[in-house]
Amino acid sequence: MNQDIPYRQCSIGVLDTTDDPNMRFDEQGRCHYYQEYIEAEKEYVKTGEEGEQLLQSLAKQIQSDGKGKPYDCIMGLSGGVDSTYVAYQAKKLGLRPLAVHLDNGWNSEPATQNIESIVSRLDIDLYTHVIEWNEFRDLQLSYLKASVIDIEVITDHAIFALLYKLAAKYGIKHILSGTNVVTECVLPPHWIYNKYDHINIKAIHKAYGKVPLKTYPFMDLKVKKWYQMIKKVESHSILNWVSYNKNEVKQIISDELGWRDYGGKHYESIFTRFYQGYILPKKFGVDKRKAHLTNLIYAGQMTKEEALQELKNPPLPQTMVREDLEFVTKKLGLSLQEFEEIMLKKPKRHQDFDMERSVYEMYPYLSPLKSIVNIAKKIV
Repeated sequence: MNQDIPYRQCSIGVLDTTDDPNMRFDEQGRCHYYQEYIEAEKEYVKTGEEGEQLLQSLAKQIQSDGKGKPYDCIMGLSGGVDSTYVAYQAKKLGLRPLAVHLDNGWNSEPATQNIESIVSRLDIDLYTHVIEWNEFRDLQLSYLKASVIDIEVITDHAIFALLYKLAAKYGIKHILSGTNVVTECVLPPHWIYNKYDHINIKAIHKAYGKVPLKTYPFMDLKVKKWYQMIKKVESHSILNWVSYNKNEVKQIISDELGWRDYGGKHYESIFTRFYQGYILPKKFGVDKRKAHLTNLIYAGQMTKEEALQELKNPPLPQTMVREDLEFVTKKLGLSLQEFEEIMLKKPKRHQDFDMERSVYEMYPYLSPLKSIVNIAKKIV
């Protein structure tokens, strides 16, 4: 942390200036992440009667668009809380979802069992895409060697690409997403990178990769234009329209779907668990739990005192660190010494590599239209 920046913590949440040196505070000591959360909650979270009306209206539209087709919507299924509850809500609404799982080689045993139990009890079809391991391992190694912070981009990107491609294949107009405000709205922007940027992925792999990416599902410009603009495939964050208390939801899906808890947020993946619990804190000084817990505090699902107590524990127990370190390095084909050398490399920004540019950057002669488009959006 820059020594010139005085330490300060949000008066409500547990994020502080070590997490974001540019954090801003109001007169009551509330940081700007709190203000952003309140605005997002006000704009997007609609529960009770209003939320039910929105859900029913969307369900009718989805059912209408899906007439005569094997499925009327599509969704990702990881075995985690969010995607499991999306599947549960979809069936409650009478929808016919196709559940899609991306197997990148890192599924934990509870996650695999969860997926099997969910699709069985809800009686929904599951499409599992097993990503080519040599390609994906080479891509993960490229990101580790590049020393950029968001290694999970390559998994998320592939999932998005897969969902849009399958939606087009089956004539599906609607994707059901597990993203939501009350559990994952708060996150310092420099902790993550644009999940849709195929140019950045290719640039990092070109710099450090060895295996050609022949089958990896890219969400390139052609895919984005065709599926989003031409095919009009839309994504809906339906969890913003239901009461979404994390602990209560865990109980519901445990009782009704046989769901098993796997530990931390997104720990359904062994690599994600190791990445968030070891790589991020040790190499980048980032403890993602602080953002997740802050989000729950802002949503009224946890107290600051409870969050601070939880943060007294390490992100991962030491025994699990040792087990995961051995498993991950062996699976990636790295010696412990090679991995430690990667961990000691100075972090780089994703922006140090080629990035996807906006249409106005690629075609400067269109820039005068940008202000006209923005004005039109405001009027509408």
